[in-house]
Amino acid sequence: MSETQAFEKPGPVEAELRSAISPTEEIIAEARAGRMFILVDHEDRENEGDLVIPAEFATPEVINFMATHGKGLICLPMTSERIDRLGLPMMAVNNSSRHETAFTVSIEAREGVSTGISAADRALTIATAINEQNTQAHIATPGHVFPLRARNGGVLVRAGHTEAAVDISRLAGLNPSGVICEIMKEDGTMARLPDLVEFAQAHGMKIGTISDLIAYRHKHDNLVREVRRETVTSSHGGTWDMRIFADQITNTEHVVLSKGDITDGKPVLARTHALNALEDVLGIGLEASAAGPTGKLPRAMNIIAREGRGAVFLFRQPRPSLASEMEEDDTPRTIKQTGLGAQIMSTMGVHELILVTDSPKTRYLGLDAYGISIVGTHPLSEG
Repeated sequence: MSETQAFEKPGPVEAELRSAISPTEEIIAEARAGRMFILVDHEDRENEGDLVIPAEFATPEVINFMATHGKGLICLPMTSERIDRLGLPMMAVNNSSRHETAFTVSIEAREGVSTGISAADRALTIATAINEQNTQAHIATPGHVFPLRARNGGVLVRAGHTEAAVDISRLAGLNPSGVICEIMKEDGTMARLPDLVEFAQAHGMKIGTISDLIAYRHKHDNLVREVRRETVTSSHGGTWDMRIFADQITNTEHVVLSKGDITDGKPVLARTHALNALEDVLGIGLEASAAGPTGKLPRAMNIIAREGRGAVFLFRQPRPSLASEMEEDDTPRTIKQTGLGAQIMSTMGVHELILVTDSPKTRYLGLDAYGISIVGTHPLSEG
């Protein structure tokens, strides 16, 4: 699956407590009215709830509430354009955090603050940072407010609280920035959805989920467009219908090769493949075999060709690294950034997949938001 978007699939706990969750439309209305709300991500991801408010409504009282009742780190998600305008470098050059949370250096308002840590000082710093008239000259570093760089494309690219806060503010017609704070319980452990429901009821707040926000945006936004379609012939499987889709955020083009009618509502035999120049083009890392091709891509193409119906989804990285392409990773894993691939599948009318893979335990979170499900697997080793 493409790594250019992330989104999450509702889990069983979320489904069980569905009646306590407000639809995205109501969460957007809360944001527009300047009221704080709670956003929850998937239970297989951070499994956390954050207090969220559009940054332009971050008063000293709001900051004090977050510090007193949320107890987590108070952060300031902003667009990448705003981060660049303020000249804020990333906190780490090589981000190795589990979910790649994009912290910049911490900040302080250059004028008007005392120690910088008080609720009033942090509220002033936030107001200074999001003011479009202000520049790098109005900000000092380090400080007591932690900006986060939201990815272009929002939750359709990464299913984090950072992107969700910016998306909701934008959808509410406000400055595209937010203030977020994780919610902890009295014993210092993280509050999970059942705890968050009690918290919300106690404080008169609404709860929304990032997976609902993804589904909402999917109905209103689409980051891919088809730019080309033609019939091609390959040494692997013969004739294919080739369709090329462009990511409208990075202009990266992704290729789909298909055979037969894949829109008839039946499960589609499919291979999702991240293009690797060293292996797919140059053959580096592959062992020669008299029995036929040993690369994953040609094997998958031959499997689908024998079936006579199916699709190969070829995804490209916006800025591929040859060094990273040499790293091997055949272990089962959880794929969280699947959005563009899911959008392409949805656009093509593909809804049920039988994945061609030797890693059947790999999980793809959030496909349900696009009406897509994995109903089975087919071993790649049989190619």
